[in-house]
Formats: sequence, C-alpha cells, structure tokens
Amino acid sequence: MESSSDRNLPATAHKLQKAKDDGQAPRSRDLANLAVLGAGAVAVALLAPTVFDRLQLALIEQLRFDAKTLAEPASMMVRATDMGMLGLIISLVFAVLVGGAAVVGAIASGGWIASLKPITPDFSRLNPISGLGNLISKQQLFNIAKLSVLTAILCFVTWIFMRDSLQRVTSLVMQPSVMALRDLGDWLKSGVSMMLLVVFAAAVVDVPLQGFFLKKRLKMSHEEVKQEHKNAEGSPHIKSAIRQRAREIANRASVAKVPEADFILMNPTHYAVAMRYDEVGMDAPHVISKGSDLLAMKIRDIAKEHGIPVLQSPVLARALYAHADLDRPIPSTLFNAVAQVLAYVYRLKAAMRGEAAMPGELPVPEVPPELDPHNPAALAAKAKKIDDAAA
Repeated sequence: MESSSDRNLPATAHKLQKAKDDGQAPRSRDLANLAVLGAGAVAVALLAPTVFDRLQLALIEQLRFDAKTLAEPASMMVRATDMGMLGLIISLVFAVLVGGAAVVGAIASGGWIASLKPITPDFSRLNPISGLGNLISKQQLFNIAKLSVLTAILCFVTWIFMRDSLQRVTSLVMQPSVMALRDLGDWLKSGVSMMLLVVFAAAVVDVPLQGFFLKKRLKMSHEEVKQEHKNAEGSPHIKSAIRQRAREIANRASVAKVPEADFILMNPTHYAVAMRYDEVGMDAPHVISKGSDLLAMKIRDIAKEHGIPVLQSPVLARALYAHADLDRPIPSTLFNAVAQVLAYVYRLKAAMRGEAAMPGELPVPEVPPELDPHNPAALAAKAKKIDDAAA
C-alpha cells in the first residue's frame, strides 16, 4: 500500500478534472464570509433610507384608527396583510442580494462546478476512523489556527474600537433623536468597515492556501501516474487487437482491387498478398490487397479468374503481409526480395506471350529473418516490445 509520502508528484490534468467533476474545488470560507458580510452591509446601507421611510409610512397607516375603521373592521386585516407583504418583499430583496454574493464568492474561489457528488449519500463518511483522521489533518489544524488568530484579531480590533468610541456612544443619549440615530449609523458603519477589513485580510491569505491544500491532497505517486497513462493510452494488447481488427476490415475492402494486381504471393494457403507495380507512376511496388485464411483463398480465386500469376513464396508473403501497408510503397528492406519476384513475373509473362522460354521455379527471395513474423527471433522481439509497452 502506498503512503502519503510516496505521493510527491503534482496531480495530472486528468486527475484535476476528475476531482472537479466530483465536486472538489478550493473553497475559501473566509471569502464566502467576506462576500456575505460585505453584501449584507452594502444592502443595509443602500436600502436603509428607503426601507425606513416605507416602514414609517406603513406603521402610521397601521396605527391610524378613525370612524372609517370602526365602520369597516375588515380594513384592519387588509392593512396587516399589506404590512406583511412589505416586510416579505424587503426580506426577499435582502436575501437575494446576500445569497447572490455568497454564490459569487464561492465561484470566485473555486470556479463553477455542476456536480451532485458532494451531496450524494456516502456511508463511508460515517467511518469514525477516517473521520478522526480528517479532524487531525494538516488542513484542519491550519483552519483551527486560522480561526484562533482571526478571533484574537477581531477581539483586539473590537476592544480598540470600543475604547476609542465609548465616549461618543454614551453622548448619543444627550442628543436629539434624529441626530443621535445619524451618529449611531455612522458609528456602526465604522465598526462594520473595520470588521470587513479584517475578514478581507483573512480571505486574501486563505484563498491561495485552499488551492495549495487541494493540490497537495491530490498529489500522485509514480505508480499512479504510470497507471493513469496506461488507462489513457489503453492496454497494449487491446490496442494491438484493435489495430489487427482494423487491418482485417481494410483487407476485406481491398479485395476489389485484386484484378489490378500484377501477381499474387501466397504462403501457400494462410496468407495472400496482391502486388502491383507501375514503372511510370510508382517509385516502388505497392501491396493493393492482402488477407489471411479464407480471405487469402478468395484473393487466390479472384486472381485465377483474371489470369493473374499466383506464386508460392511463404517467407516473403508473410513479411509483406506483416510489414507492408495497403496502397503504400513496400518497406525498403524488402525491395531486393520483391525485385527478384518481379523479374521472374516479367519472364513468366514474356513466356506466356511466346516471346521467351518458360522460366524454371521461382527462386527463393532473400528476406531478412527479422521481417518474417513466424521467425522465432522476430516473435521474441515482438513479445518483448509488448511487454516493455505494458510496463
């Protein structure tokens, strides 16, 4: 089992994206607190004059009691309903402003994440052992230390503020009510401003630290990075099977080109390769169709129907089947071998036209052993290559 000390590599882009999809993001509570408190203070400062005027008018209307009220007692219920609606509208406006500020603060610290994973029931979180580990983590210890320091700073700032303004506050009772309320409002603004300044300083420190803690928590080990790379690339064996399947599909589609071939090489029944060479338009011979087993038999039958020479050259047929791409020049390492066969085909066609004597048997082309897929050395090299890729 890997320990946390083994995870010393930064998280890959794939793991960061997966963490984001799971709802993990660097969220700063101090920034959220700053957004809520700041928006609440601004809302109160902006809405207070209008709200107080409307409430004053509504209260006057509620306390009005005259002959009309006696004649229509139901009007008092209408007044109460209007008063309740006014209070509801004021509360709703305040809640929308503060709630919007909370959402903006959360997005500002960690970005927008649309995921239900954080609220999905997870009974593993009820494990007391893992819960105890979360309580004594470095991040939790930092949060406790941060809250302690923040509380001490707020207490100190509050004491300084109250000490310097105590005489001002006690003198408010000696002033007319209008002036006293105005001075009280100014005093509250000063106090809230100082509190917001402290919370702002805490948020400036907390936001980058939350990002640091998240990246530290998502760090990966060498084995995890290697495993993720394998998962992204796919298993070498699976990729090899997919490529083999794609080649088979392409080979079946190429059967229609067999009538254009100059000759066919076979092994003698398992592999068939249709070759074409145009001295004017080609720099080297091309493989225009190839197949194995039943597809090889079909290529052979089509070639015989069109009078195309079918030659037996097992090693060269296997090498071309394994290493030559369709409609592409053959590998340069097979030029000499194919040239020997091509020269034989030219003599054979000349003999069939009556222009030369019939050639003997096809000479064995010189094929490098490592190009023969059935050669033991080539099989061992291929297995080693797959094992190296898997590792």
